[in-house]
Amino acid sequence: MKYFFILQEKQNAPNSMKQFYHFIVKEFYHIFRDRRTLFILLGMPMVQIIIFGFALTNEVKNTKIAVINQSQGVSATRLVQKIESSSYFELYSQSKDAAQMDKLFKKGAVKIALVIPSDFDPSIVNQNKGQLQIIADATDPNVATALTNYLSVIIQDFQKELNPNSAIPYKIDVEARMMYNPQLKGAYNFVPGVMAMVLLLVCTMMTALTVVREKELGNMEILLASPINPIKIILAKAVPYLLLSIINITTILLLSYFVLDVPINGSLFLLYAESILFIMVSLGLGLLISAGTDSQQSAMFISLVAMFLPTVMFSGFIFPIENMPLPLRIISNFIPAKWFFIIVKSVMIKGVGLKLIWKETLILTCMMLFFFGMAIKKFKIRLA
Repeated sequence: MKYFFILQEKQNAPNSMKQFYHFIVKEFYHIFRDRRTLFILLGMPMVQIIIFGFALTNEVKNTKIAVINQSQGVSATRLVQKIESSSYFELYSQSKDAAQMDKLFKKGAVKIALVIPSDFDPSIVNQNKGQLQIIADATDPNVATALTNYLSVIIQDFQKELNPNSAIPYKIDVEARMMYNPQLKGAYNFVPGVMAMVLLLVCTMMTALTVVREKELGNMEILLASPINPIKIILAKAVPYLLLSIINITTILLLSYFVLDVPINGSLFLLYAESILFIMVSLGLGLLISAGTDSQQSAMFISLVAMFLPTVMFSGFIFPIENMPLPLRIISNFIPAKWFFIIVKSVMIKGVGLKLIWKETLILTCMMLFFFGMAIKKFKIRLA
């Protein structure tokens, strides 16, 4: 009997290995048949390495700079050309009028400016020394510090190149000035970014989950069969999160002002109005996600992947958008948090009005109409 069982096990061994092989083949068929799973397994690593390789860096490049050149002399012109040839800066404008600089900073057109006084060239020629001023937008203190250091190094190299054979070395004194945030507090950049992330998570994810939950429980068919307009039912799901988000905004602003010493230099009414607009954008996106999903797990995954990660990477909150390649910079324009982040910093820190943020406001308004329109259209299809 002992030899019989041994012989039977040897005969069954090839069959078990064959069955194991077929199970492996079957699993591969399942993977290749499901395009979503295939994308996660093969596509996500490629996407992540590209994004992490190009976007997630604190190195600052291609930053727009304004030059207030009141000298217009040979040395001043050579210095501007040296800055322009650097990979760290792009010359946005050059003029003699210092009043233009403040407008450019408030619009967010430039992040740093170099002021060359009218006596720069005469001082270089006659006294072997000159005076320059660097002015940086310090709403993001890390970027401002990095840009100031880069520009200072370029000026130092230029100083060495002026006349290397001179017996008396040239000396250029550089005065640095940090606008809007002279103490370089990180909270000035942290608060607008947190507002964008909190509102996105509360509005987009929770709105998507609450609608999909009704589908999973089977209550959606009952609600849609009621006499109430189906669109009103869907919008009613979003109203509580609108009110809760307004409370969140108030809490964040109070903590920022009284605990973190972050000023509110602009109109408080405008700040609330822009925040409510961004909340509406997030709610519309949440409704759109819920219209295309049937499970809470899918809704949460799409909300996190489609909104939370892009908000962190492409809003300019942590990683400067100017560093990214052109395709990624184009993608960042489709991230609502990017425009809201610019608006909050402009109103809260710089104290600007609607006149200077109308473009960002218009973009968010168009996004809101698009998301709500697509969400209503998809729900109408389901109701047909």
